[in-house]
Amino acid sequence: MEAIGQFTGGVAHDFNNLLQVIVGNLDTVNRNPPQEMGRLRRATAQTMTGAQRAAALTQRLLAFARRQPLDPKPVDANALIRGMSEMLHRTLGEIYEIEIVLAGGLWKTEADPNELESALLNLAINARDAMPSGGKLTIETFNAHLDEAYAALHAEVLAGQYTDISVSDTGSGMDGETLTRAFEPFFTTKAQGRGTGLGLSQVYGFVKQSKGHVKLYSEVGEGTTVKIYLPRLLSEASIEDAPEVLPVPEAATGETILVVEDDFDVRAYTVESLKELGDLVLEARDGSAALAFLEDNVRIDMIFTDVVLPSGMTGADIVKRAAELRPGLKALFTTGYSRNAVVHHGRLDKGVQLLSKPFSFEELAAKIRDVLDKAG
Repeated sequence: MEAIGQFTGGVAHDFNNLLQVIVGNLDTVNRNPPQEMGRLRRATAQTMTGAQRAAALTQRLLAFARRQPLDPKPVDANALIRGMSEMLHRTLGEIYEIEIVLAGGLWKTEADPNELESALLNLAINARDAMPSGGKLTIETFNAHLDEAYAALHAEVLAGQYTDISVSDTGSGMDGETLTRAFEPFFTTKAQGRGTGLGLSQVYGFVKQSKGHVKLYSEVGEGTTVKIYLPRLLSEASIEDAPEVLPVPEAATGETILVVEDDFDVRAYTVESLKELGDLVLEARDGSAALAFLEDNVRIDMIFTDVVLPSGMTGADIVKRAAELRPGLKALFTTGYSRNAVVHHGRLDKGVQLLSKPFSFEELAAKIRDVLDKAG
């Protein structure tokens, strides 16, 4: 599973670079449509939808690889599940009964609420598909203690207190072979076109990245139960502040931005977009070219650099050198990897400004403006 995780992380990075080119250039076409070319606009809109779906697929790959960026916060699982009730009824339909049993005094946990909601929705959809003629979905919460004896039998588990969310169905269940492969990416027993096989792997990746544990119980003809264990939140002191909401893009004021990006097409789209915003742009494909600009007597207000670059110099190396040559110079990083991946592998410091690929024109404009306007 770990090897597959590394593989999907790399695939997602490369895929995000391709998506940046697709999304970026379609974005440009849609913002500058030829006159009386409604058919072309519809075609590009459909292509954009396809690219956005591919981006969502990438996030699910990253979830399995445990490399998607998370925004952990204190979560009251009972409140989150209550808030999902209407959506669950709408998703499953009238032939399904939904029972929600919430424990009193449930411990809070620390998790990304959006990803937790997505995980529970995936489990509900899997349950629905296992009950084509209708059935019952049950969601329960518990306070749980996984003791040393349990941890000894499950090497990835740390003994301690957990918030337990259990999702059960009365569906067809799984045989032993299916059960052992259920968390593998792209493995599915559904008919072609009915699903990607990433639902359970997304749940697995999210729970593991949240330092939790997931357990699957199933028998043919007896239904399936998935139990998610998320560590009890004992203190909120370690929780990072939530990222700021990006401001609405504003017109640029003619700043000069050094763009460092080795992918030619991504660099071309970025440069074109920044020029459209009214910025002056300098281009570099690697560290040595970027340093040549930094060492020259040319105005530079900000560096916008990819994290991973050729020739041995990373984006972080460039920004570090820039800080020595030009103290106070603003910096924004971009990458096809997730924030967690680049931070955990030491490529970036925690808390730096980062714009993940693929990004839209609006996202780029808002983030550039945000970084330039920040004091310091």
